[in-house]
Amino acid sequence: MTDQLSSTSPVAGPVVRPRRLRTTPALRRMVGETSLEPRQLVLPLFVREGLDEPRPISSMPGVVQHTRSTLLKAVAEAAELGLGGVMLFGIPEHKDAEGTGAIDPAGILNLAITDVVAEVGDALTVMSDLCLDEFTDHGHCGVLTPDGRVDNDRTLAAYAEMARAQAHAGVDMVGPSGMMDGQVAVIRTALDAAEHSDVSILAYSAKYASAFFGPFREAVDSSLQGDRRTYQQDPGNAREGVREALLDVAEGADVVMVKPALAYLDVLRRVRDAVDVPVAAYNISGEYAMLEAAAANGWIDREPAILETLTSIRRAGADVVLTYWASEVARLLRR
Repeated sequence: MTDQLSSTSPVAGPVVRPRRLRTTPALRRMVGETSLEPRQLVLPLFVREGLDEPRPISSMPGVVQHTRSTLLKAVAEAAELGLGGVMLFGIPEHKDAEGTGAIDPAGILNLAITDVVAEVGDALTVMSDLCLDEFTDHGHCGVLTPDGRVDNDRTLAAYAEMARAQAHAGVDMVGPSGMMDGQVAVIRTALDAAEHSDVSILAYSAKYASAFFGPFREAVDSSLQGDRRTYQQDPGNAREGVREALLDVAEGADVVMVKPALAYLDVLRRVRDAVDVPVAAYNISGEYAMLEAAAANGWIDREPAILETLTSIRRAGADVVLTYWASEVARLLRR
């Protein structure tokens, strides 16, 4: 039996060998299907009124609430690293039921926009969150009716004022994130009427009522009681996400977004296939916090996991990724 086995012909190898294209790093780079580049990344930044020094966010290791001066250091670094942009969130000292600090020209977010534009000029796309939740004492994304419901149409009027205030402050792109019906059309009309037709709109089109927003609530010192399920989307609905994106494009959105990213990669792909404008995705606070916690416990290799996470979002169809790792990843990509 041994002689018979040794005299038989060797097994014929495969003709098609996909491994050939994985032989060397240079070859793998050449045939890579998905790139991850600093220009595709946007860094979300929090600036808090009244701070003397940055305040760490405990649930998001490495992320802080900035002072106005440390914010400028962060955006200067972002510009030097070649990031695509920054997304600014303002945290006021005082809140009220109407969120009036969002409209005040001397409010923290509008002042921060002007500061950042003066610091970086055209080197970064300066974006700002256009929503009332950081400014309301009830924490909702709009103004409330007497019985506590979010009043869609009164909120639209506030969004129009907020858009004009941010445009006057110098913003390049506004990011309406409140999920009010008709918000993009109202904001576009308000901007155009105020002769800010060059200010573009990044619409938070498919924004889901997600459990992964938890750390963000700490980051913006949220006052929210209850939830936002009457205006943010049901996590089980994919077609609805596409419908919302198509409505926003029809209303004048320049870019549409899916948020969160990782638990909604299927929605991201559907939206990318459905629209003809750039698509963004937000790698949100809970996604960031989970990976950081796992890495801190030694359960995963941190830097490769970050790169794999962001590559997966790009592979699913995102042209632009908002991520708290943006500056760090830009440095990693330089290696």
